[in-house]
Amino acid sequence: MRVALGSDMKGDLPEAIARWLAAHGHQVDLFGALRPGGGEDWPSVGRAVASAVAAGEADYGVLCCWTGTGVSIAANKVAGARAALCGDAATAAGAREWNDANVLCISLRATSLPVAEEILAAWFASSPTTDPAFRAMIDAMRNS
Repeated sequence: MRVALGSDMKGDLPEAIARWLAAHGHQVDLFGALRPGGGEDWPSVGRAVASAVAAGEADYGVLCCWTGTGVSIAANKVAGARAALCGDAATAAGAREWNDANVLCISLRATSLPVAEEILAAWFASSPTTDPAFRAMIDAMRNS
C-alpha cells in the first residue's frame, strides 16, 4: 500500500513510524517536516496528506503533531478524507471498521513507540465492516 506520512515536527516517533511502514511493505511518501528540507505547520501538513489520500495518490495517510488534534481537524476539512485521532489499537481498529477512516492521526506527545506500533498494526489489519447499518452511516458521512 502507498501511505502518505506527514508531521509538523521531526523526531524519533515519526521517523520510527516511517521505518515501521516500510518494514511492513508499504511505500511511504513523506510530507511536512519529514521531507528533506521540509518544514510545514500542522494545518498545511494535515491538508497535504489528506489531499493525497482523497486524490487517490495514497491509499492511507498517517499524520502526527504534538497532540494529534490539529492535524486531524485539518485533514477532516478535505473532502474525501476521514481522519481519526487514535491513542490505542482498539480505537484504530474501530475507526477503520466502523468509520472507514483513511487517515490515522497520532499524538507525538502522548504516544510511545510500542503503542504507536500497536496502533499501526491494528489500523492496517482492520477493514471496513460490511454490516448494512454501518455501511449506511459511512455512506451518509461520505455524501455530506
